Amino acid sequence: MKAHYTPEFRDALEKFPEEIRKKLYQKVKYLLNDIRHPSLRTKKYGGAENIWQARVDINIRFYFKIEGEYYILLNITKHPK
Repeated sequence: MKAHYTPEFRDALEKFPEEIRKKLYQKVKYLLNDIRHPSLRTKKYGGAENIWQARVDINIRFYFKIEGEYYILLNITKHPK
């Protein structure tokens, strides 16, 4: 599998501090190796078709879809509580 960062994802990521960006890149490495990696807590996002959610940390989530051999990263945002 490979990762593709959409322009929207890149724009959203730029709003986060460097610490979060580093964590995200580590989590993407985990995703590329094993979608079920425990630290990701990957799950389908609500009722959305083919949209997945994974954790960067306890407060930050990223969203992606799977197309062929690509994880298409769509957005990164603070988790609403």
